[in-house]
Amino acid sequence: MRIVMFYHSLVSDWNHGNAHFLRGVVTELLARGHKVDVFEPADGWSRKNLLRESGQDGIVGFHRAYPGLQSRLYEFPTLDLDNELDGADLVLVHEWNEPCLVEAIGRHRATSGGYHLLFHDTHHRSVTDREQMGRYPLHHYDGVLAFGEVIRRRYLDEGWAERVWTWHEAADMRVFHPRLAPAQLGDLVWIGNWGDEERTAELEEFLVRPVEELGLTAQVHGVRYPREARARLREAGISYRGWLPNYLAPEVFAAFGLTVHIPRRPYVEVLPGIPTIRVFEALASGIPLICSPWEDAEGLFSAGSDYLIANTGSEMRQLMAGLLSDRDAAHSMAERGRQTVLRRHTCKHRADELLGIMEELKPERVRGSRKETPVEMLK
Repeated sequence: MRIVMFYHSLVSDWNHGNAHFLRGVVTELLARGHKVDVFEPADGWSRKNLLRESGQDGIVGFHRAYPGLQSRLYEFPTLDLDNELDGADLVLVHEWNEPCLVEAIGRHRATSGGYHLLFHDTHHRSVTDREQMGRYPLHHYDGVLAFGEVIRRRYLDEGWAERVWTWHEAADMRVFHPRLAPAQLGDLVWIGNWGDEERTAELEEFLVRPVEELGLTAQVHGVRYPREARARLREAGISYRGWLPNYLAPEVFAAFGLTVHIPRRPYVEVLPGIPTIRVFEALASGIPLICSPWEDAEGLFSAGSDYLIANTGSEMRQLMAGLLSDRDAAHSMAERGRQTVLRRHTCKHRADELLGIMEELKPERVRGSRKETPVEMLK
């Protein structure tokens, strides 16, 4: 089967978490013998920032880490969809694409047919920016892949799509698994970007102050930290290390005693049940995890067993101290979390789900035309 994907970037994960999941899914599909072509814009924001920060080293590092993966750069005015989509069986279009591209591919499907077409939404804008997301013309798409149940329901309630599936992110187990660290570097590491003021207070309460009050050796990786944020980290004795290629995260996790998950405010207030991909990756890597408050509304994990929840900064401080002083308990919890990921939340599972959706759609299409069939609302 030939699968064509239009995404913001496969190569760059600079402030672009979807690249993590995309790499894992593409790797899994290729391993099963499918032909996969990933298109990304030549002037993509994440790619430009990666080049600005690391030069070609960031691109070279990606290809060294993922020798089987590559993307094709395009410029929209010269993109020949007739040529690029010839022979495609399935086309996925990510929500970070410009509406003009989303519409152009929809029109191509309507006139040329012959492939299934799905829109993939991995952001909170459907809830936090309804007007913007309503601009995407999806009437020629077979449906939407939504990375959480609340997003799935939003598309149905708004009438943006008739068929929507929940397709959570997951861990690439080829990359994210426990490692042996040559040396322990400290107590706590956090890997995450600043977040456009969406979690400034939460980072202070659940990361900076507990580390400062406990006197822990801590390290932070991420991008877009303003000057005042970096100054606050220094004041708290936290080492700020900037951008970290995502494929190096398991090695960094292995050198620290624990990590934390501090979701952005929209995921706490209006998107219950949707963890970021870093939760899947941390648990897959076997590092003990403590989370600031978020509601696992879909029962993806077992709070208190796979990870701990701190409802206040004081609770976070106590839980950090407890895990660091009882390494056996910390290791047991981390192993339970890793086993949950292995059972339910790997890119292999998500590839299975995607191919299952493809099987559901197959009877509804004959080559070059679309059969009109009743639509069942499926999860």
